[in-house]
Amino acid sequence: MERPCTLFTGQWADLSLEKLAQKASEWGYDGLELACWGDHLDVRKAASSDKYCRSRHEILEKYGLKFWSISNHLVGQAVCDNIDERHQAILPPHIYGTGKPEQVRRRAAKEMMVSAEAAKALGVKVVNGFTGSSIWSLLYSFPPVAPDAIDAGYRDFADRWNPILDAFKKNRVRFALEVHPTEIAFDTASAARAVKALKKRKEFGFNYDPSHLVYQNVDYVGFLREFKDRIYHVHMKDAYLSPLPTRAGIFGGHTDFGNPNRSWDFRSLGRGSVDFEEIIRALNDIGYKGPLSVEWEDSGMDREHGAEEACSFVNAVDFESSGRAFDAAFAE
Repeated sequence: MERPCTLFTGQWADLSLEKLAQKASEWGYDGLELACWGDHLDVRKAASSDKYCRSRHEILEKYGLKFWSISNHLVGQAVCDNIDERHQAILPPHIYGTGKPEQVRRRAAKEMMVSAEAAKALGVKVVNGFTGSSIWSLLYSFPPVAPDAIDAGYRDFADRWNPILDAFKKNRVRFALEVHPTEIAFDTASAARAVKALKKRKEFGFNYDPSHLVYQNVDYVGFLREFKDRIYHVHMKDAYLSPLPTRAGIFGGHTDFGNPNRSWDFRSLGRGSVDFEEIIRALNDIGYKGPLSVEWEDSGMDREHGAEEACSFVNAVDFESSGRAFDAAFAE
């Protein structure tokens, strides 16, 4: 199949890029989706140094790998979030600074603009990431939430992200939001509202990840068809949703991932509740030809075993569209 199988490096940032590239090559991957943390990618260096950009390519080329996208989820999260002490753990010091919320948000926005420049310098067309949300805390409407408060949240999102997306437009790069709880778009309805808030500008689309939709009871295949022109990247990631009642429900009960009391949890590809057969068929229908990028998460499995198994799973489940009806011979 022409779609490459890549590995998102975000969960592997404790390893050097070279060490991970060597492992990914041995596991059978075609490339990596570079996370903008650890030593994998520094967007400021990439935006300003051709030598640094060459070094990223050379490491991957040494092991027969390529990359088609970069991902700056952690900094993107801070653009719209209500900043608190939790963000210090995920943000680089030059973004978090002294932690004053508006200053953090502004520095994060500038870094996302630099991410677009870095992508152009590296020769890739997509930056995946998060947006954050000023209204996530208003998800459950009690005490009652006035519609104006939600409207204000989407205006805040548009006000903060339109200048960033102007930089993406200038650099001919697209931003792909991973639809995900805590983001301005976390299901199909909120994704449509986010697109509308940005007046449908093409620089903004989605990094499709079914694992964040399945446990919310969202039609994750329908999402692909509804946003067929805005699927800029695809994460292959599975989640298991228990068919039986559990002690901790959809909201998680303040339990950690891997806790057997949870009603849902992330699992290695093919071991959860996501129907990847239908996803591949939908991707074929909408003409998506980009990477299928494994975001590997499973608290109950050795990650190297899981990463290798996941690569095999993707290559086995992916297939090309026919291009003709199966009974076309009868019409010839």
